[in-house]
Amino acid sequence: MTASIDLVIEPRARDLGDFEVRRVLPYAKRREVGPFVFFDHMGPVVFPAGKGVNVRPHPHIGLATVTYLFEGAILHRDSLGTELSIEPGAVNWMVAGSGITHSERTSDEDLARDVPMEGIQAWIGLPLADEETAPSFAHHTAADLPMFDRNGVQYRLIAGNAFEQETPVRVFSPMFYLHGEAPAGAAIDLPDNHQERAIYVVSGALVVDGDVHDSGKMIVFNADATLDITATADTRFMQLGGAPLDGKRTIWWNFVSSDPDRMEAAKARWKSGGFETVPGDAEEFIPLPED
Repeated sequence: MTASIDLVIEPRARDLGDFEVRRVLPYAKRREVGPFVFFDHMGPVVFPAGKGVNVRPHPHIGLATVTYLFEGAILHRDSLGTELSIEPGAVNWMVAGSGITHSERTSDEDLARDVPMEGIQAWIGLPLADEETAPSFAHHTAADLPMFDRNGVQYRLIAGNAFEQETPVRVFSPMFYLHGEAPAGAAIDLPDNHQERAIYVVSGALVVDGDVHDSGKMIVFNADATLDITATADTRFMQLGGAPLDGKRTIWWNFVSSDPDRMEAAKARWKSGGFETVPGDAEEFIPLPED
């Protein structure tokens, strides 16, 4: 391990039925990077006709979810009455706060044909003061998000602020989240105004201080590290991080909370049918797992 790197995280495969994800966070030796408490790489996969994403209604508390796609589309519905498809380059930012129910499906139109899908789903832990905030949902098109070039690397800023850019996405604590596309040989830097920083290699490979890190690796950097990062091939990557959360968070199923009593109350609420249902998708739901 170089002086710049705190940890390299190897993802674990998780089978979600019709497709597999690579789970990066949480990790045994690193539960969070900044406010990021969960990070899944979905795909790449090509769904044959009749197959697709089929995540039944389920609840969340204490977090914001952000879905970002490279290929394909996912139909989002939630208990606020939202029904909207997310496509590549756009952002679905759902604040669960005190509690929300949502589903993620492949649309009937896409089920009729073969469709590719690849993207990242991340969860952002909310600060203590905002854990019980009212739930909300915001959609930002690709055109809403800043795009810029640094040293030949193309960036889209998804959330937060970085490199003197800022998005319209409402965030609750200092953070940054970037999608980068680097040609082979390009030098890559990270924002220097955030305490915790990491890069996830979606495809391609990066050399950090002389060591090669290929697709599927998350490289977590030491604070104030001097970075020497180069793409050795055409590389797609995500940069993420920010200020650490203000205290310990527990993740249980789809719930994130600092308060064990609040967690138990959310379990009982879902089991008893106390969460609001999803208009247009109220016939099914994911049962509360057994402890």
